[in-house]
Amino acid sequence: MLGALAGDIIGSVYEWHPIKTKTFELFSPHCTFTDDSVLTVALADTILTGTPYPENLKRFYRWYPDRGYGGFFHRWAQSADSAPYNSFGNGAAMRISPVGFAYDDLETVIEKARLFTEVTHNHPEGIKGAQAVAAAIFLARTGNTKQHIQTFIQTRFGYDLSKSVDQIRPHYHFDETCQGTVPQALQAFIDSAGFEDAIRTAISLGGDADTLACITGGIAQAFYGSVPPHIQEMVYRILDTRLGNITKAFMERFCDTQPGNAR
Repeated sequence: MLGALAGDIIGSVYEWHPIKTKTFELFSPHCTFTDDSVLTVALADTILTGTPYPENLKRFYRWYPDRGYGGFFHRWAQSADSAPYNSFGNGAAMRISPVGFAYDDLETVIEKARLFTEVTHNHPEGIKGAQAVAAAIFLARTGNTKQHIQTFIQTRFGYDLSKSVDQIRPHYHFDETCQGTVPQALQAFIDSAGFEDAIRTAISLGGDADTLACITGGIAQAFYGSVPPHIQEMVYRILDTRLGNITKAFMERFCDTQPGNAR
């Protein structure tokens, strides 16, 4: 989960100013947490406390109303109605990482990803995007190789992961959909050489940088076993006390015992 927040924060300055290189200042003075982090922490809090997720989404939105939410989510969060709005936006996938860490078998992870996603994003592509990311995290943290993860995601969810980031990058552009974000974020993880390199690779695609890096960062944390200490320190410095404390509680319960992977 912390890896997802790191990706969001590092990518925040490049969302509207895309770059096509992995060479950039890791933490710009303008880095901040966006809706990606807020809603990820809201899900972590739901898993920790049992608070219904729709209630938590609206509560966290009220606490952090100006963090870059999409228009449909703005209207949903401000409404008395909690019916889903058939979205396939990449918000479904960017907030789902806690599920991949919190549950202990693959099918439960996939089902929980559906249940937590469809409260807003009940379009099949939105659900699929969230399930693919949560499944990749579970597989990564339970000792599977990148090749196995890649094959599973392609077979189970039908995403094309045959092109490298270097092949994708020249023609890629900003895309707010799950189907235009999740495969690219997964590929950034597959092509990475470590946690920081995964974040840099995702951002270098030149797309929806904070969301790409948020998705990639959650998977990279699971696979590489941890988030480097210097990145952890900066993330907690940028998060406020509420978000930081919930993140620490979730990490202590579900993530701190994850071994590093030498794969």
